[in-house]
Amino acid sequence: MADHRFIDVAGVRLAYQVSGPPDAPPLVLLPALGEGAPDWDVVAPAFAAHRRVYALELRGHGGSDWPGHYSLELMRTDVLGFLDALALDRVDLIGHSMGGVVAYLVAQEQPHRVNRLVLEDVPVPRPREPTSPTRPDGELAFDWEMVPAIRTQLDAPDPAWLERLGRITAPTLVVAGGPGSHISQDGIAELARRIPDGRVVTVPAGHLIHDAEPEAFTAATLSFLLA
Repeated sequence: MADHRFIDVAGVRLAYQVSGPPDAPPLVLLPALGEGAPDWDVVAPAFAAHRRVYALELRGHGGSDWPGHYSLELMRTDVLGFLDALALDRVDLIGHSMGGVVAYLVAQEQPHRVNRLVLEDVPVPRPREPTSPTRPDGELAFDWEMVPAIRTQLDAPDPAWLERLGRITAPTLVVAGGPGSHISQDGIAELARRIPDGRVVTVPAGHLIHDAEPEAFTAATLSFLLA
């Protein structure tokens, strides 16, 4: 059973779930845009058998603060502050979609903090055709103001992000969702090529790999993390 906790990071309260043995190596999970810590519930128990698992809710999501100021760089800084606040010097890091972008920004900024990196169906940081998202009806579990801010960065990423992929020192597994995903699979392959110790595995489940095929996802990921 995961414990639900909060921690203050530079004035922003971040919510997270923690599970697994306290003395096990730490694993941090970063979810996709609009998702919170419960998105990982289907796979977290498998990881918690081997790791101390921290499922973090990024700013503007779930129980974390909705401060009204959003960028992928701010989320990166929040994650690094979270690691500092919990005295996690070096972690394994898994990020899905937007969470994967935050994850590789963390691994670029402080390469020594990431032991192994898993990027689940994460777009390569190249410009793409922008779209105009429509707010869903009803109450949301995330701050809608965050969505256009983050989508703008995903559509027109900082060119430095692409170049700085070469700074990542962690062995990296890029998990591709195959032809059913809306993410460019050629871009995912490029992402893996640009990371010095990157490799690709395809789980043909579309974009929501860990939700659609949790056993295949955890098998591929744990094989990599425990190697």
